[in-house]
Amino acid sequence: MESKRGSTLIRHKRISLGLLASAVIAAWSPAGWAADPFVVRDIRVEGLQRVEPGTVFGYLPVRVGETFTDDKGADAIRALYNTGFFKDVQIRAEEGVLVVQVEERPAISQLEFVGIKEFDKDTLRRSLRAVGVAEARYYDKALIDKAEQELKRQYVARGYYAADVQTTITPVDRNRVSVVFNVDEGPVAKIRQINIVGNKAFKESTLRDEMQLSTPNWLSWYTKNDLYSKQKLTADLESLRSYYLNRGYLEFAIESTQVSITPDKKDIFLTLNIKEGEQYKVSDVRLAGELLGKQEEMEKLLQLKKGDIFSSEKLTQSTKAITDLLGTYGYAFTTINPQPQIDKEKREVALTLMVDPGRRVYVRRVNVVGNSKTRDEVVRREMRQMESSWFDSEKLQQSQARINRTGYFTDTNITTEDVPGAPDQVDVNVNVTEKPTGQISLGVGFSSTDKLVLQAGLRQDNVFGSGTSLGLDVNTAKSFRTIALTQYDPYFTVDGISRSTDIYYRTSRPLYYTGDQDYKIVSAGGGFKFGVPFSEVDTVFFGIGYERTQVYTSVNTPNQYKNWLTEIGKNSGDGINNFPFTIGWARDRRDSALVPTKGPYTQANLEVGLPGGDTQYYRASVQQQYFYPISKAFTLALNGEVAYGHGYGNTPFPVFKYFYAGGIGSVRGYQTSTLGPKDQNGNPVGGASKMIGNVEFIFPLPGSGVDRTLRLFTFFDFGNVYQEGEPLRFSELKYSTGFGMSWLSPIGPLKLSMGFPLKRDDNDKVQRFQFQIGTAF
Repeated sequence: MESKRGSTLIRHKRISLGLLASAVIAAWSPAGWAADPFVVRDIRVEGLQRVEPGTVFGYLPVRVGETFTDDKGADAIRALYNTGFFKDVQIRAEEGVLVVQVEERPAISQLEFVGIKEFDKDTLRRSLRAVGVAEARYYDKALIDKAEQELKRQYVARGYYAADVQTTITPVDRNRVSVVFNVDEGPVAKIRQINIVGNKAFKESTLRDEMQLSTPNWLSWYTKNDLYSKQKLTADLESLRSYYLNRGYLEFAIESTQVSITPDKKDIFLTLNIKEGEQYKVSDVRLAGELLGKQEEMEKLLQLKKGDIFSSEKLTQSTKAITDLLGTYGYAFTTINPQPQIDKEKREVALTLMVDPGRRVYVRRVNVVGNSKTRDEVVRREMRQMESSWFDSEKLQQSQARINRTGYFTDTNITTEDVPGAPDQVDVNVNVTEKPTGQISLGVGFSSTDKLVLQAGLRQDNVFGSGTSLGLDVNTAKSFRTIALTQYDPYFTVDGISRSTDIYYRTSRPLYYTGDQDYKIVSAGGGFKFGVPFSEVDTVFFGIGYERTQVYTSVNTPNQYKNWLTEIGKNSGDGINNFPFTIGWARDRRDSALVPTKGPYTQANLEVGLPGGDTQYYRASVQQQYFYPISKAFTLALNGEVAYGHGYGNTPFPVFKYFYAGGIGSVRGYQTSTLGPKDQNGNPVGGASKMIGNVEFIFPLPGSGVDRTLRLFTFFDFGNVYQEGEPLRFSELKYSTGFGMSWLSPIGPLKLSMGFPLKRDDNDKVQRFQFQIGTAF
């Protein structure tokens, strides 16, 4: 009888799961045909190819010796089907043996793309893996459809609205399939027209300049701003809103935006409908709330005054300034709520700033996060906000600026968070993003004598995360060769005294004598320099070194060099010992050392050849830079440098300490180191003093917005070099003008310049085009 019941179960209880699992489950439900429960003597799994039997056993709700029921059968089928491993599941009973018959889904053996040009195939494979489609995974038609939509989405994001994706599934051996996505990219859709409707106060062209999206121009290949993006459009709408609010239009509104595409999906048209409203002036600005007795200080920070045209930007700056002020007194959670009272008839607005300083807090702990390589102490020693002291927003800003100036991080974000259960405490979180601190710098120049001039440097600014720097510089050309090894420790002592060490070897064959192998200057030496910080922006330097120099002369050697050797009692090739002592001062208030836009930079240096050496001399230099932001996008940069050298103790100024000018970094348009005194043959020999001046007007590349990484500049340079004892005569200055481009490219900083001399003598050497490039690793 048991055998007959088992065969009945085979005929009536065979379950196949194809497209609808619900139909299968319903067959096991009480509403369907019901079989008598039985005790499982054994379990057998059939049809497996890659899935392990243990995986199936793990999903079965029944074990050998237990009673098998309809409910357990439904649960088993549901669980196995939901694994995604099987496209068909059958369960049957054969005389007390539970047989699980499965048909595995085919696995994806190969994932290929045909017709792809816009994307890297590996990038697409990674994006499809995120939706569940990848080699060695099981094939699922629903996931393939999802992958097609993902590919189309990727193309739409790039402006390819006509892109079409067709998938070919080819069965291969061992229950596998090959998946090929055939892509017809079609043309890229570009913005052909942007219309702004409703503007009266400002020209449409002025408003379009505030937008990132634009119609195609000569720089679109770089900016991609002619490709429509919903995110860019949202940002542009906010830019327009800010533009009007900053000019007093409180009632400005964007009523609608329309985006249409042509039937061939090649062109996109944008239409923005705006309502300007009226322009409002400020009738009054008052402070209210809890002012903590600092109302007078706060009023000085208000940038909006009675009678001014309302500006949202100035209002934001005013509230931020007051928040920062209270932050310096420990009020970390100050809120300022502007309450406007609008008089539409008079077109005026009265502002009341409600100040709520919140509670005064102190810092419990400073946490450093994100420094996977850099040691904690390298970041903490730049902090000016101390633990267990009152919160000070100004010190936090100083801390962030100092951490950024280390050059070890691409981004620094300082945030505060409450301490649970301690309303008067906060934790400060310093989140840093590390960047590659190794750098290879390359410089290339050309001249009629040296031909190719190569400069190379290898520098590691954060060795083993310690904050110290190591550098190796090599310069080579026909007329000179230099190798220098430097080491810099910004915290040689715990209180911030820095130390730099350098060792060098230089061989110089002065310009225009490169064919004379006997005429050269060889110097070798090294030294130490210490930097003592006296404030957040001021540092004093002092150091001492030793160098040994040999001057080899020939018949072609300039008379100035021969005469100098005679005066100090030396012959050609004799060793000349020197003990230079240096002292200097630097003040840096620039907003950035890499791409400054505002602030001054000043440095002064004095080098003295100490008694005991073969030469006694001094040479002093002063340099002043200033960056003035004319607007958000335009910067005026000024640079001036004066240097003067002279001998003392009845010894002349050493020829190997001469100054040179001309070329990139001084007076562009002239060949490197060619300005100033000449020898008996009319060739430059340098001088004991120099004067350099540079004026640059820096602006973004048209079409690139306010991108600080890609900028153009025009320049006006002047300068010259003078003999020892000569006054710095302005009448002898050389002038040049020109233009150039600087770009923080993916392979490193790149600078190009084209200079044109304005005051040129017959014996001046011209070098109009120059460039420099560096790269990071």
